[in-house]
Amino acid sequence: MKLKSAIALSAATALTASLPVMAEVNLSGFASINAGKVLSGDGVPQYGVEPTFLADYPIVSAYNDEWSFDPESLFGLQVSAELTDGLSATAQIVARGANEWDPEFEWAYISYEINDEWTVQAGKKRLPLFYYSDFYDVGYAYVWMRAPADNYTWQIFNYNGVNALYSTDIGEWSIQANVYAGREDDKDNKLLGDFFFGGAETREIWKDILGGVVNVSKDWFEARLTVMEYTNERYIEGERQYFGDKDYRDGTFYGAAFNFDFENWFVLTEMSRLELDTEFDTRMVTFGYRWNEFTPFVGYSEYEQDDQDGENHNTTMVGLRWDFHPSAAFKVQYDKVEDNSFSLAVAGDSEALTLGVDVVF
Repeated sequence: MKLKSAIALSAATALTASLPVMAEVNLSGFASINAGKVLSGDGVPQYGVEPTFLADYPIVSAYNDEWSFDPESLFGLQVSAELTDGLSATAQIVARGANEWDPEFEWAYISYEINDEWTVQAGKKRLPLFYYSDFYDVGYAYVWMRAPADNYTWQIFNYNGVNALYSTDIGEWSIQANVYAGREDDKDNKLLGDFFFGGAETREIWKDILGGVVNVSKDWFEARLTVMEYTNERYIEGERQYFGDKDYRDGTFYGAAFNFDFENWFVLTEMSRLELDTEFDTRMVTFGYRWNEFTPFVGYSEYEQDDQDGENHNTTMVGLRWDFHPSAAFKVQYDKVEDNSFSLAVAGDSEALTLGVDVVF
């Protein structure tokens, strides 16, 4: 076995040495070291949920009444290889405390720049439903401890497929667009399994995904509009689930974000609607003020299901960001959650305090 390994290694080394070096490889990274705890909370006694603050829905980053660094701490590396003639390859690996620090590929795709305006890509990417989707894991890129959980709540957040990017300027306006198609098959969906189906192994499939995004900006104003259609299939403990009399359901997602930046003052807004067998609406607004390296902010977000027995919750947040270093920021945030759900209570009412440091390198 050792001899075979040595031969294989020698062959691979010789092959690598014989190939011309045609790529410029760039390595970058990001990390968040965060801690938090629930100050008070009700939990959901009927489901056996203790007082909990659910900070991140897709990966189930949850705090309880003990201080913990695990729920939101993470470390990420991104490798980008710039090949010749407009071709490049990108991979991003993230290890999360919430997943016992097991590294996973979040992104792995190739890009081909056709010209100055058009780029095509193929592989695994973040599903671009929201304004902060593309840099959701990079805490340094936004003011809060995390993107508001009531908005960034869906169980699928990556996809495998293809997309085309377009970028241009018209007068003083900058315009970017993205059209994408693909699917995602999450064989053990943590959010659905852990919080909605009593720990049952849940396979969530979003297929026939087709969507588009348009972003326009000028000086102090930016707007982002998005729409996506897909078909949802689900298996619980290996058994296919029915939605009414069908074993699938079609969904349509609409989203809009409008941001305003007046030098020191800024306003961030985002809203979305998902149409399935019922309607799910999310809304968010944040007001902030930059004072030298300090940025205090207040915000509100909510999730509302158009069903009196459905899932309904909102969060009021107050926080401070301190850019104490050109590549690092310290943040502290207080969140008050009201869970007004009837039969689909997620984690109950809670008040939580979180703090941490975000870095990029």
